[in-house]
Amino acid sequence: MPPNTRPADELAAPLIDWYRRTARDLPWRRPDFRLRYGAWGTLVSEFMLQQTPVTRVIPHLTAWLDRWPSPAALAAATPAEVVQQWANLGYPRRALWLHRAAIEITTNHDGVVPRDVDALLRLTGIGDYTARAVAVFSYGDRHPVVDTNTRRVMARAVLGQSQPGPPSRRDLGVMESLLPAPDDESAVFNAAAMELGAVVCTARNPRCETCPLLDGCAWVGAGRPDTGDTRRRQAAFEGSDRQARGAVLRTLRAAAPHQVPLDAVIPEWADPLQRDRAIDSLIADGLAEADGEMLSLPR
Repeated sequence: MPPNTRPADELAAPLIDWYRRTARDLPWRRPDFRLRYGAWGTLVSEFMLQQTPVTRVIPHLTAWLDRWPSPAALAAATPAEVVQQWANLGYPRRALWLHRAAIEITTNHDGVVPRDVDALLRLTGIGDYTARAVAVFSYGDRHPVVDTNTRRVMARAVLGQSQPGPPSRRDLGVMESLLPAPDDESAVFNAAAMELGAVVCTARNPRCETCPLLDGCAWVGAGRPDTGDTRRRQAAFEGSDRQARGAVLRTLRAAAPHQVPLDAVIPEWADPLQRDRAIDSLIADGLAEADGEMLSLPR
């Protein structure tokens, strides 16, 4: 067990009990969702939830799975259709990665999302978190699943820190040491830790008085010290290259047939060099194509 961690049973029982009583009713947690879409629904939801709030994801997830309910259905779509459907979810490269993953699943796995973590990691756009989330939440296997919320819960309840440090492979080891032995309980514990970090053990103003781990929390027991915050700060969105890229994509999505003369792409943008840089980066990422004096979504 990594140093300074607490025995699994001190955390698992109260956290699992709390989760079963209070967990939010989210589409991907419902039995009918899992029955209808299986691991594909989990994979799509996890792609969309990366750095995007739950409330923004839910309507897009429903529309996406209505249109493409299987990897084979998405694999048959064009990149332009995929980017158009992604709409304003942000980080649109995820749409192209998901499309490529669907093609790989269809071509290499007979259209079935693989269960094996290593096989999942070989798919485009899938990292440690998403691979393990699919294996655990769809297939019921026992693996540590660690996202930003989980890391914060571990930092406070287990290590006595006010904020987690930079992500590292050590996080998986700490979470592994906390998992209950039964596969079904370990899956619930993974989900419960994420839920706790999302709604109670938040980055700012944690609601410690409602936390099921209050009595055994190392951070609370130490008097809630400020141990520093070494997390990387995201640059402001307003005036950023990300904002310019989003404006270009909105223009292309709104145009018919998703094609606009280059000089008509956000000509009002205050920084022409930033506008051009945004267009160039979208082309480099495969999110746009230039043909002569025209710019379009990828074909």
